[in-house]
Amino acid sequence: MSEKIITIFGTGRAGPGDEAYGLAEQMGRLLAEAGFTIANGGYGGTMLAAAKGATDVGGETIGVTCSTFKRKANKYVAREIFTASLDERLDTLIRLGQAYVVLPGGTGTLLELAKVWELKNKGFAGADRAIILVGGYWNGLVELVAIDDAESRRCVEFAAGPEQAKDILAGCI
Repeated sequence: MSEKIITIFGTGRAGPGDEAYGLAEQMGRLLAEAGFTIANGGYGGTMLAAAKGATDVGGETIGVTCSTFKRKANKYVAREIFTASLDERLDTLIRLGQAYVVLPGGTGTLLELAKVWELKNKGFAGADRAIILVGGYWNGLVELVAIDDAESRRCVEFAAGPEQAKDILAGCI
């Protein structure tokens, strides 16, 4: 059986004790327990938390890092893929993922969500590649975009929390 990889996008600014950090750690743990490999940007914040959650239960992790950032991958990354640019990093994360989980975040996470959403909306990414928005953080954005493009809603799925996201993924991969 081939590896089932889920790309997780989220903020690099969250730390232990923050809601987003806990959400990411639980997401990584639940996905790893369900047999998924997680891929993310490989640095701190929710990237570290998701990788820690997966590693704590023996899961596999992939960190896609970039020469633009003069940092090393976090200690929970088992496999590092080093890229030359931010664009290459995002394209690699998209290519690796058989589905995408989007956690709360800032402009970087918005860029990641916007790209996978547009690729799916225009038919460049397979309809079978789920984009799951966890929690209510992005709901207002989806509704705002739907004012202009109501059909764009069909490209994203909503999960109240990590358990529901895991169940959605288990049903589509």
